[in-house]
Amino acid sequence: MSEETFRIVEIVKFQELQAVPLKNVRLEDTFWSWRLQVHKDVTLEACLHHCEEKGRIRNFAKAAGQSDGEFEGIYTFNDTDVYKTLEGVAYSLMLYPNEQLEQKCDEIIDLIAAAQQTDGYLCTFFTLKEPDKKWTDMNSHEMYCGGHLMEAAVAYRQATGKNKLLDVARKLADHYDDTFGPGKRHWVEGHEEIGIGLVSLYRETGEERYWKLAQWLLEERGKGHGVGRVWKMEGLGPEYSQDHVPVRETVDVRGHAVRAMYLYSAVADIAAITRDREYLAALHRAWDSVVFRNMYITGGIGSSGHNEGFKEDYDLPNETAYCETCASIGMVYWNHRLNLLHADAKYADILERSLYNGVLAGVSLSGKEFFYDNPLASDGSHHRLGWFECSCCPTQVSRFIPTLGKYIYAFGERGIWVNLYVASTSVLMVGGYEVGIVQKENYPWEGTVALSIETSAPRQFEFNLRLPGWCKQATVSVNGHRVEEITVNNGYICLDRTWANGDTVVLDLAMPVERVHAPFEVKANRGKVALQRGPIVYCVEDVDHVQGVENLRLSSNTELVSEHISSLLHGVTVIRGYSESSAQALTAIPYYAWDNRSPGKMAVWLQENRT
Repeated sequence: MSEETFRIVEIVKFQELQAVPLKNVRLEDTFWSWRLQVHKDVTLEACLHHCEEKGRIRNFAKAAGQSDGEFEGIYTFNDTDVYKTLEGVAYSLMLYPNEQLEQKCDEIIDLIAAAQQTDGYLCTFFTLKEPDKKWTDMNSHEMYCGGHLMEAAVAYRQATGKNKLLDVARKLADHYDDTFGPGKRHWVEGHEEIGIGLVSLYRETGEERYWKLAQWLLEERGKGHGVGRVWKMEGLGPEYSQDHVPVRETVDVRGHAVRAMYLYSAVADIAAITRDREYLAALHRAWDSVVFRNMYITGGIGSSGHNEGFKEDYDLPNETAYCETCASIGMVYWNHRLNLLHADAKYADILERSLYNGVLAGVSLSGKEFFYDNPLASDGSHHRLGWFECSCCPTQVSRFIPTLGKYIYAFGERGIWVNLYVASTSVLMVGGYEVGIVQKENYPWEGTVALSIETSAPRQFEFNLRLPGWCKQATVSVNGHRVEEITVNNGYICLDRTWANGDTVVLDLAMPVERVHAPFEVKANRGKVALQRGPIVYCVEDVDHVQGVENLRLSSNTELVSEHISSLLHGVTVIRGYSESSAQALTAIPYYAWDNRSPGKMAVWLQENRT
């Protein structure tokens, strides 16, 4: 495999690590492989079907003058469902080439290109329904649509080598750059995805104007330039879109959760390019605010349905928890970037928590029903649906799941970092040389991970293995010999030596059942306990408890044991215990798997009787 395969644009002047390109990672994991198959066979097909059925794709044909009729749908951002689905298809094609599916996408891309106006503008809502109102409402999602188009275009080019959608994205970005910027028009995009899209486009093309426009858009925030109809709604103001203070003055997280994640991801991208330490300081303050005062045990964020986002610190109700699926995926995006910037495992810890709990809960085991919001308790009336009028979450899932491979490893000048334990084979560049990694495990159900090195000649480098924050005890061996003195740097077990072909590292992570208690400030969970094993957060459902989950009480001295059941919920490890007060056996399942059987009540946090 040549170095060109990595397609690394020299922009990383500040960050410690780089992500491994998706094409360089092959998954061979029991937990994830079938999910990728379901994504390919079911989820993508469902999203494409609904985009056709609901008129999302027809809107482009109408905007191109190839079909008659009015705009279909009620939201200005319906185009993004098509873009995100195309992006998901692109990533899936990297793993599973499919000529028929690729041809179908090419036909959709032809419509998108035909719908683009001569000046580069592209948003079918305004082309078809309100052409006189373009660029009049900063919360109209025009640039939000554009950012998703840019990400889809980059992914599709990387998957297929085809430039047509990328050309559309560049023309659109050029239109933005011609219209907005210093000496031109002010603009504060209400939904901040555009920053990610512009940086992604820059990385693919090397055109510096794109990242500089992303930086300018960040600098516009919090200076009184933002206006929009949603900001005028009752109870919502500039905080809703993180426009209440300049980015550099961010103290804590406010407003809409998904928008915040996209904003912070873009800030991290720009900080990596510009070495802006004020941006980094703002990100660190925001991270502390989110993780320590506004995050659920599942890695979900955004407690309020009113603003789809944050309220007061520690206000984390369970039954009404919003925890939008898109926001959990946003947590992965943001923490991945922070991990690359700092080579610190605490960010990968949060990424993993959000991934295995908040993200996976958002899609059914069948792959065709979705949660928009993810409460931590239910009276039995909350269920996944096949589609939503505002269907950002299904298409967000469709573009995220096949990208898992790029979060497993990272590399830098000093060596290799392993962030997720997923059975896989990968090739990384270390010191100008190719190094292969073969990982085998039965994670997240078991904590033993074996990693083998493949190299053409002995190489000296650091091999850094994430020591998960949930793990209290771990052992490491190299070629069968236990490492007696483990060096841990920034949450990674650091093995610095000369590695030869065939060298094997075995990491054993103790994975007992853990009782988790919320900070006292979280009123909703006082006197309650939650269960976690490894990275998996658990819940209880009525279907396993004839007397109902509301009657469960967990004693502090109750023995809790784990048991793997391959025939249950596509194979899960459950936690069993005994509730003394109700004489009812307790069976807890992974939170991500709830609402896949008979409907009924669910709870993550249980009343605890302490003795």
